[in-house]
Amino acid sequence: MAATELSRRRFLLGAASLGSVPLLASCVGSGGGETGGGQASATITLQSSIQDTAPKAALEEIVRSYTGAGSPVTLNAVATEQFRAQLSTYLSSATPPDVLTWYAGSVANSYAAEGLLMDLSDLWTGDGACAGFSDALRSLSTSADGTAIFVPTSYYWWSVFYKKSAFASWGVEPPTTWDGFIALCDQLKARGIHPLTNGIGTTPWMASGWFDYLNLRINGADYHRALLAGQRSFADPEVVDVMEQYARLIPYFHPNQTSWDSQQAVTPMVNDEAAMYLVGAFVTQYFPEDQRDDLDFFSVPPINPSVPSAEEAPTDGFFAAARSDNPDGAKALLTYLASPQAQQAYITKSGSSNLPTSPDVDTSGFSPLVQKGIQLLNSTQEITQFFNRDSSDALQTTADTALTRFLADPSDIPAQLRDWQAAAEQVFSS
Repeated sequence: MAATELSRRRFLLGAASLGSVPLLASCVGSGGGETGGGQASATITLQSSIQDTAPKAALEEIVRSYTGAGSPVTLNAVATEQFRAQLSTYLSSATPPDVLTWYAGSVANSYAAEGLLMDLSDLWTGDGACAGFSDALRSLSTSADGTAIFVPTSYYWWSVFYKKSAFASWGVEPPTTWDGFIALCDQLKARGIHPLTNGIGTTPWMASGWFDYLNLRINGADYHRALLAGQRSFADPEVVDVMEQYARLIPYFHPNQTSWDSQQAVTPMVNDEAAMYLVGAFVTQYFPEDQRDDLDFFSVPPINPSVPSAEEAPTDGFFAAARSDNPDGAKALLTYLASPQAQQAYITKSGSSNLPTSPDVDTSGFSPLVQKGIQLLNSTQEITQFFNRDSSDALQTTADTALTRFLADPSDIPAQLRDWQAAAEQVFSS
């Protein structure tokens, strides 16, 4: 039976006014470190991996408006993949950034296990900024030893996005069954329209979206979590079933998917040359502004009716470095970033389709698309995040290799899955 509140579903455990916000290339450190008098630095460094234009500008404006704790904030913007590669270095530095953007899940938990993340438990109790957040978000933001290590500030849903005007002109409707989805793809392909688009060139992780959803639809969220935790094998017959369904989709993808990244993959949809895109709600900002109100979505249809419904909802936010020179300033900034006012401003100014984590944000003025996203997540029985967030960046690399190879040639699925499992075992044993 579907839960009626998001807070009742399970996630995988896995605020001095600024005249300017300096944007540095990839500086590590909390400003001046220890001062000459031995006092902690009054400066707070916020290291951000947010690169999309509108969200990046929104964060800059929010930080510029920060007026708490008397600590000026320096915002460093770092390319996402560079940030990912240097995150361990940032956190283990003698003078780390105080607060960092990232996401909940396995990566945060692994750094917490190394003692690199600040204990934020006081933000989740009493009148703390996160005390009113859902139990699901609390669970997602807690490390294995029960310590709160993360401040979630937004999350978003994945679904199959399409343009309403395009579907209307083609005389088709969103499918409600898997057979109906395959039939729709066949119908569109017969008319010279590419049913599906994707961008797996420089963003090969996008291939994991379909893997995740097919596994959720065929084997269910519990199996999916167990697989990504190393408790099941990628060579299992259950995964073979997933890949056989995935193979059915290969002829429907635009042939240029291997040349595009996740943003470039919207181009054929903009031009009505492709029909559908399984992607996160961040995709809305990739479309021309005059097409955004034309976007709609439907959930990947059920395949195995015996498994509970499940949706992916990656959760973004901030954690703080345990070695911060200014832990009180870091927590004050996190309190500001978690506030309903900051969340509302970020979502509004970024033009994103992210959903707020604070229950005190007024969502009544959000777009119909976002309202529908809220309804989707409030009506599903299970929530996961995304392959690497539910496992690790190291395991994601094995998925990138395996799925890219599979999409190029699906002729020997068992052999490809055996190779994937061997690579996964190296990750889990390291």
